[in-house]
Amino acid sequence: MNFSKNRPTVSLIISTYNWPKALKLVLESALNQTHPPNEILIADDGSKQNTRDIITSIQKQTEIPIIHVWHEDNGFRLSKIRNKAILKSTSDYIIQIDGDTIINRNFVKDHLHASKKNSFITASRVLLGKEISSNFINYGFKKVNPFTIGITNRLNTLHFPFINQFIKYKRTPINKLIYKVRGCNMAFWKKDLLEVNGYNEDITGWGREDSELALRLLKKGVFLKKIKWSSIQYHLYHKEAPRDNFLENQSFLEKSILSESFITTNGIQKT
Repeated sequence: MNFSKNRPTVSLIISTYNWPKALKLVLESALNQTHPPNEILIADDGSKQNTRDIITSIQKQTEIPIIHVWHEDNGFRLSKIRNKAILKSTSDYIIQIDGDTIINRNFVKDHLHASKKNSFITASRVLLGKEISSNFINYGFKKVNPFTIGITNRLNTLHFPFINQFIKYKRTPINKLIYKVRGCNMAFWKKDLLEVNGYNEDITGWGREDSELALRLLKKGVFLKKIKWSSIQYHLYHKEAPRDNFLENQSFLEKSILSESFITTNGIQKT
């Protein structure tokens, strides 16, 4: 049976900022998929020339379109650059990862298996420690399993995607459900993202942009699927981003919780 038959076209959006060595590993994993994406978009929040050089080099190695979506470095503006990439994408379905998350070779296929109309997906990650991350950066990615030294979230290395069809989803209040999403491993129908007007660009700096988007999708009536042992990714160790804007971003989320609207005014289209 041909898996590709009747599957939606898919855009893989990879957000990045000034870590070209990590991005190289992520792109290599994206080009090694059992079901490759139709296109890859790099949502670049203002990286320097060495990131552009890596992208240009890898573009020459594949027939899959790799589109570099860049804006000037003016602080942490992940919401804005993701919106630009979403708008530039040409596929029906969008899978979103970060430029420090290497993906399992069945990652795209797993996401498409789990995709359903009127739903969006969040999945898990394996956390790589400092030493093993450094080894991968310097010598290339090696297979990871539950017994690999230097990882946490070990059970997330297991690949049993069929189990998700037996999971019964509980009726969780929206204001609790939104904290369960992980922006580094999410998937959406582009149509749904456009109808809520994408990410809220008022949210800058680290934190809450994904929860706020999830909130508005849920308000619109889009169902959240949290999948396990599927769409596996491996998160490279790095120092945490400054959280100076966290309280302000939390306040934007709380305003959205109280609002009756599921559309942000400062999103893909400005109103």
